[in-house]
Amino acid sequence: MGQITELLDGPSMNRALTRIAHEIIERNKGIDECILVGIKTRGAFLARRLAEKITKIEGKPIRTGELDITLYRDDLSTKNENGEALVQQVDIDYVVNNQKIVLVDDVLYTGRTVRAALDAIMDLGRPAQIQLAVLVDRGHRELPIRADYVGKNIPTSSLERIVVCLTEVDKEDSVTLHKVD
Repeated sequence: MGQITELLDGPSMNRALTRIAHEIIERNKGIDECILVGIKTRGAFLARRLAEKITKIEGKPIRTGELDITLYRDDLSTKNENGEALVQQVDIDYVVNNQKIVLVDDVLYTGRTVRAALDAIMDLGRPAQIQLAVLVDRGHRELPIRADYVGKNIPTSSLERIVVCLTEVDKEDSVTLHKVD
């Protein structure tokens, strides 16, 4: 790994999440029909942070859940002996039918993770709407997917990597750009 550039520190990440929380509330005219769903691992922690901010703003809790989309990815082939995809971990204790789902992830890149998350959500029911919130959008989409809420747009080259660190996992909050040698 070559040069490293810090793009967001802890306070700037916190400000971006606060802005996203306000945007989610405003766009949905409150949170009554919303469920925040974090894509594991870092998206789940970001969803929890957003939920805390939204709860403080609205004065009532927003429903949350988590998705592990590993087995929904189209670049993996984990199937049982009958050729069926193995069940992944879904931690959503609410009926998703007719609800507004806000998927939360750390970095939006090709769109394949989001596509897998959409498949997982649709297996649970038929939401009224699915929205996407990401901390960083770095471009390079392979699928026609865009985020509704973005903390920071960071155009990158294919020779760069975005690394998101969160205190819950990495003992610090930061977003860095790494140039690959």
